[in-house]
Amino acid sequence: MPEPQEPTDSRESVQAARRRAADAERLRRRARFLRELNEARELRERVQPRRTRVARMRQQALRMRSFRW
Repeated sequence: MPEPQEPTDSRESVQAARRRAADAERLRRRARFLRELNEARELRERVQPRRTRVARMRQQALRMRSFRW
């Protein structure tokens, strides 16, 4: 006698739930990473203000050089 099969709806819903959980975990990890990155940038600016100012000015000059009218 053949084995009873699970309805495809429940199997698909389980897969969808796992996918949503994995996506939620990935978004949590990404948010945490971006928070820590922002904290590190702020700390670097506080610790080395002259160096960050020079880097900011260099970045602005690069943008101006690469801008096309």
